[in-house]
Amino acid sequence: LLTAVFLARYCPAGIYKVVKPGVELLAGIPSVVYGFFGMVVIVPFIRNNFGGGNSILAASILLGMMILPTIISQSEASIRAVPESYYEGSLALGATHERSVFCAVLPAAKSGILAGIILAIGRIVGETAALIYTAGTVAQVPTSVFGSGRTLAVHMYNLSSEGLYMDQAYATAVILLVLVVGINALSSVIARKLTKA
Repeated sequence: LLTAVFLARYCPAGIYKVVKPGVELLAGIPSVVYGFFGMVVIVPFIRNNFGGGNSILAASILLGMMILPTIISQSEASIRAVPESYYEGSLALGATHERSVFCAVLPAAKSGILAGIILAIGRIVGETAALIYTAGTVAQVPTSVFGSGRTLAVHMYNLSSEGLYMDQAYATAVILLVLVVGINALSSVIARKLTKA
């Protein structure tokens, strides 16, 4: 969010021309490429320093890297969509530049920022390729962040690729569908409350 604020309100034009295409490039990288990066960089780092290897921690770090560009781009677009009169009116009332940005512009952009967060969450809920490389495929509930596990999407992929447990794969797909619908419903409720506020 702070990166989006910086790009929209603080970033010099020269730096913006470099940073903005970089953020968009990161948002467009396929998940399997992120997964490979996690396998050759993040997983060995965790293994060498914490003794974990393929783990929930490695998967969490990688998913964070994957969704940040989407949130940054959407949040920046939302901040830029706020009418300039909000900012100018705040300045006219005696507020500083920082106070005008964070207390007038940012609250006005909150619905768009929330939409970006929900969009990013939707991307990672069904993520498979990146998590196979980083979280592992062990069918167990991890006892710590350094433990390996299997997400619902990876579980469904493994079951369907084996071709023997299609009924379980369909059941997992239904659970994933219900989860996504629940996230979208929750986001709609939050968005309505933010709009009323």
